[in-house]
Amino acid sequence: MTAAYPWLVADVGGTNARFGTVAGPGATVEDVRVLPVAGHAGPAAAVRAYLDGQPSGATRPRSAAFALATALHGDHIELTNGAWSFSRAATQQELGLQTLLCLNDFEAQALSLPRLRADQLRPWGAPPPAPGEVAVGTVMAVIGPGTGLGVGGVVRAPGRWLALPGEGGHATLAPADDFESAVLSQARREFPHVSAERFLSGIGLPVLCRSVAAVLGDGEDVSGLPTEQIVARGLAGTSPACVRTLDAFCAMLGGFAGSVALTLGSRGGVFIGGGIVPRLGERFFQSEFRARFEAKGRFQPMLAAIPTALITDTLAALSGAALALEQADA
Repeated sequence: MTAAYPWLVADVGGTNARFGTVAGPGATVEDVRVLPVAGHAGPAAAVRAYLDGQPSGATRPRSAAFALATALHGDHIELTNGAWSFSRAATQQELGLQTLLCLNDFEAQALSLPRLRADQLRPWGAPPPAPGEVAVGTVMAVIGPGTGLGVGGVVRAPGRWLALPGEGGHATLAPADDFESAVLSQARREFPHVSAERFLSGIGLPVLCRSVAAVLGDGEDVSGLPTEQIVARGLAGTSPACVRTLDAFCAMLGGFAGSVALTLGSRGGVFIGGGIVPRLGERFFQSEFRARFEAKGRFQPMLAAIPTALITDTLAALSGAALALEQADA
């Protein structure tokens, strides 16, 4: 196909929808704006609001790629942690688009990895290899604690990058010690299945904090704390339960990331995206994340050789959506 410029790219999570424009071949994503998902009836309404904010006379896009925080099957799309439910074909027709690609949000996040610059990353130790140095067959993985927990991978193929989408955030979470076993046991009183997302996400941190507080047993009431306050109190050290919650969050995220690395064989690196970890700042890099990432018994040497890095640019997935459109157009 021939996808006409300008292109519209979007990264739609459970809370926010990020939009941007690609003006021409090889151009970076520009005019990025963030709109609340709850403030619009669906993607068509959000796109119209975004386009209405562009200068008068601007060329309307005829091609678009939407990265969406949900599993995709068929024409009907419903966000996992958001209110949008819509038809892909009807949305394309309503917006007058020649081309509309819909992909999982972490498919787009994975496709952003080959285009990440050094200033968009903070490595934990040795930096990951540059995209041009990645051999064919090499896999890279990305894990993103945001509203939910996204997991994706990308593999270098001859002349292109192939995304490995999935719903790994809903895999069952495993404890690493007696304290975590007790925390998971507490959470199972609320939920029959405790997935990684139940703890390692924006919707999960309150669950983790309640469970931690119950196990600590000092009577601290954290039942009404949202994620933002848990993070703030934990960083400030004003709440024992919130402090221990951040410790557990980083450690369990490290263990989960190591499991993803083993599952995908992601020797090219494991990257942490999403909006939560960047808020933790130095606390993340002083945590047990990396130790737990490597703590895989006989396979510790393999994990020790895999680089890990924090994606500091929360808009990176837009470039992945652009790459998906670019490769579909090739």
